Amino acid sequence: MPLPVHDSPIVIIGAGFSGTLLAVNLLRHGARVVLVERDRAHLGRGLAFGTPHPEHLLNVRASNMSAYPDDLGHFQRWMDFDSQQQANLFVPRATYGSYLREQMMAAIASAPARFTIKEQEAVGIDWPETGGAVVHLDSGEQVAASAVVLALGNLEPAGLAVMRGLDREVAFANPWNPAATENLGGIEQIVLIGTGLTAVDVAISLDSAGYRGRITAISRRGLRPRAHTPSGPHVTPGPRPEARGSALLRQVRHRAADIGWRSAVDELRPHMQSLWRLHDPVAQGRLLRHARPWWDVHRHRLAPPVADRVATMQDDGRLHFCAGRLVSATAHGGDAHIVWRPRGSDTTQTLVAQRVITCTGPESDVTRCTQPLLQALLAQGRMRPDPHRLGVEVDQAGRVVDTAGTAQDALLAVGPVTRGAVWEIVAVPDIRRQVWTLARALTHSQWVGGEGL
Repeated sequence: MPLPVHDSPIVIIGAGFSGTLLAVNLLRHGARVVLVERDRAHLGRGLAFGTPHPEHLLNVRASNMSAYPDDLGHFQRWMDFDSQQQANLFVPRATYGSYLREQMMAAIASAPARFTIKEQEAVGIDWPETGGAVVHLDSGEQVAASAVVLALGNLEPAGLAVMRGLDREVAFANPWNPAATENLGGIEQIVLIGTGLTAVDVAISLDSAGYRGRITAISRRGLRPRAHTPSGPHVTPGPRPEARGSALLRQVRHRAADIGWRSAVDELRPHMQSLWRLHDPVAQGRLLRHARPWWDVHRHRLAPPVADRVATMQDDGRLHFCAGRLVSATAHGGDAHIVWRPRGSDTTQTLVAQRVITCTGPESDVTRCTQPLLQALLAQGRMRPDPHRLGVEVDQAGRVVDTAGTAQDALLAVGPVTRGAVWEIVAVPDIRRQVWTLARALTHSQWVGGEGL
């Protein structure tokens, strides 16, 4: 597949984990890079690893957090971990953010003439007939590019329609808004909408901030993330399963009965992207409807210290996980009255809360995103949502597909916005491989070491 080769640099939009690591790999292969990031705090860290809260731990062991798939011990050496016990630790995300930023700074220092940071927002792209692209920044500056890579990370939550009648001081659509876990005096109950990893993060932050009132977390099934074991399960690599659809789910359940659910899930992980592609959109949709909630809580696990802390809060009666559907949310004075129907029940219950925090995860439907660049690309027909509205439709090479169904050589995407194409692309081990592969393709570095010639 030919990819663009011009004198202009490759422009990366977004400097979180995906964008930072792509820039580092491109510089390693001799490319010129312009990194565009509107939020200085996200440079080299992104939202996930820019957290100021030391209680927010990685959900992956140190042994599997190297930024480089060709050097899996890199992060352990950076941490000066030289024992198996240390390799099993779950370090603070802020520490990992420092690691990423150091990798970026080292790459810049090695090639300062080939790297530029633009602390601005990309608001549009033009497409010259001669090829490549011209990126428009909010300052009015224009940047010529041989290719543009969207490394947008997780899109900001759009909020739930049912919550829109509540006061801003009471309801928080974005759980990462610092105000969501501040000024807690006089609050007796906080409701979290969602019971996944984000809800756990918020509950732990509330606990660290000294909140001792009641926290009620609600989701349709009430499922919450499982915990890692203190030391990692040792999984022997095996062939990709031949089963598909519901037969595949049955096979995984049977395997879990034989070797334990953690090992069964980990055994399947290396094959998830290819298995996803082997299912057509209809079958993928069935997997999303019926299997996704259970896959998520078993696949994306809690660090043992976090799981222990959650259990303590539950035992103390301060944290409750509930299964049910929201019916309404109305303002009454300074309170929010949350009406919900417990799962399996015909009657409703009402929770009176002084704060409501939506923890249902990032927005995935790009047509609902308010970012100027995404709106412009949609209006141009240069981009369309994937069939499941998990992000942007891309081909196997990461090229963004336009409304005519054509994959574009000069517009690509990496990270969570490509989830519709590969499903498993939110964890470091998956993204590091994706950006490493893309960097080699964009610089034609895959044609070395006997891989192409």
